[in-house]
Amino acid sequence: MLKKEERVILIKGFNGKILFIDLYNKTFKTVPLSEDKVIKYLGGRGLAAYYYRQLIDKNIEPLSSENKLIFMTGILTGIRIPSSTKFNCSTKSPETGHYLCSNSGGLFGPYLKKAGYDGLIIEGRGTKPIYLIINDEKVNFVDAGDCWGFKTSDFENEIKKTSEIKNPSIMSIGPGAENGVVFSSIQVDGRSFGRAGAGAVMGSKLLKGIVTYGTKEIPVANIRIINKKFKELSKKARESKSSMTKYGTLQTLELINNFGCLPTRNFQDGVFENASRINAETMKQEYFIKNGACYNCSIACEQNCEVKEGKYKGTKIDPEYETVGLLGANCGISNFAAIMKANKICDDYSLDTMSTGGIIALAMELYERSIIDNSDTEGIQLNFGNEDALIKVIHKIAKKEGIGAILSQGIRGIIKAIPEAENYAVHVKGLPLAAYDPRGVHGMSLTYGTSSRGACHNVGGYTISTELNSDKYDRFAFKGKGKLVKKLQDVRAYLDSTGICTQARKVLGFTDNPEEIILKDVTGYDFTPKLMEIGSRIYNLERKILISEGISRKDDYLPVRMQTPLKNGKSAGHAISKNNYNLMLDEYYQERGWDMNGIPTDECLKKLGID
Repeated sequence: MLKKEERVILIKGFNGKILFIDLYNKTFKTVPLSEDKVIKYLGGRGLAAYYYRQLIDKNIEPLSSENKLIFMTGILTGIRIPSSTKFNCSTKSPETGHYLCSNSGGLFGPYLKKAGYDGLIIEGRGTKPIYLIINDEKVNFVDAGDCWGFKTSDFENEIKKTSEIKNPSIMSIGPGAENGVVFSSIQVDGRSFGRAGAGAVMGSKLLKGIVTYGTKEIPVANIRIINKKFKELSKKARESKSSMTKYGTLQTLELINNFGCLPTRNFQDGVFENASRINAETMKQEYFIKNGACYNCSIACEQNCEVKEGKYKGTKIDPEYETVGLLGANCGISNFAAIMKANKICDDYSLDTMSTGGIIALAMELYERSIIDNSDTEGIQLNFGNEDALIKVIHKIAKKEGIGAILSQGIRGIIKAIPEAENYAVHVKGLPLAAYDPRGVHGMSLTYGTSSRGACHNVGGYTISTELNSDKYDRFAFKGKGKLVKKLQDVRAYLDSTGICTQARKVLGFTDNPEEIILKDVTGYDFTPKLMEIGSRIYNLERKILISEGISRKDDYLPVRMQTPLKNGKSAGHAISKNNYNLMLDEYYQERGWDMNGIPTDECLKKLGID
């Protein structure tokens, strides 16, 4: 049960209301959001973790009706400042079996707040498929029987065609999530809650989608200054190094490959010999149509592309680095058009492209090592570089057919069905690694190991950028990485709670030494002196949740493959031994104030105000 709130919110930037929806009874209610919770957790990821701890029992099954979907906007979500688009989803993950936090852009977060709500908590399971319409303070439950089985793009088109609301935000799932693929995503206006299976939770509740629109003004402390700063900061973001207007996130691929850190053929190497065929220049010259942007964003990283000829002609998608790295190089695929097609299929089925790439790469290696064969794949020659096989297997995963039925259960399910796979599975806590090989950037290994949701480069702290772009850090050093990772994780935790996109964080002054640029003008409260403390509080609260779910030091280790040296490029010969990793992990625990089993001490929790 929720604790009784003492007083409603006074700080600006929020409405002071959380919307609760019971799918089984088709009812809804609002509960007040108290000021003290905002001061402690800001919003977004922090508030979602707070409600997760209050509402989700440590013993429930992720796909049971008792699990909940918790969506929280940040304190700056929807405010007229650059990149104020993000909101958070937390639930128990069917892919990893424990706490999941994820954030997404798009219009949904801003529209939810403009509808009058700071968060949305969905509980129960419907008796038949439905979708929700939240239009200002009205909530409607709509029969989705005719839409169940629709691809996400088809559902979006149907809503746009039939809805009385002009330009609503549409959050939805596809057949992969409906079928319970444990790494399925939730699509949000072309963005997504990608990792660790929130889509499967939504599918288990027979909830096809949520349509949202809002017209209310979000309370702001000093609207005159906000309006003045909007143009100034938008111009600064557009012209800064943070801008990704030209190449989007794919600008990273060539850099990572040159450093020898691009996952290739299931992390067997860090250099992909055909990287030039799938890099940003190739995208721009052969496939690019126009830029796109999320709410209030002047960085405009979205690169809308189209395949203009060949068997994939007509495929339209916004390719990003992680997707291209993992569906491309990690699967040995060098045809950019085929990667775009695979990306589009994943989005339509609502499958996480990152886990899909990591899991199919694992299957390809198992096939090449004769651990599985044609009898398992129904004749599909699942070799690295076989683009037809890649696309066929994605369909099988979404439909849970043949080999896809095993792969759809994620890394944990694959190892249970094929025990030999454990030696080749590249994951932490059941979540496949992101598209950076940590043997070439050692701090990244600690990021993966200690991330709150498994092997994640985002919530774990985007360490690789600091290690590659700063003269202060040796990417092959082990000493000092505990302190670095802890700091970057705390920054990311509070940033994810503001509702600001990470690409705009430096422009807006959100760093490990935060400047008061905008928060006080929005909220009327000076959060700046406490932002890093808030980040640490959020990260420790998440760890407290994980400990209750059975996570400890034993789960913070890397896959065995990371102990094998890389073969080629600038990182050749480098690996991460267990002894060296233990040095980093010990240092990290000390920096955090945790014991050597990775459990926050009472002193640490008391200092941060976590009971």
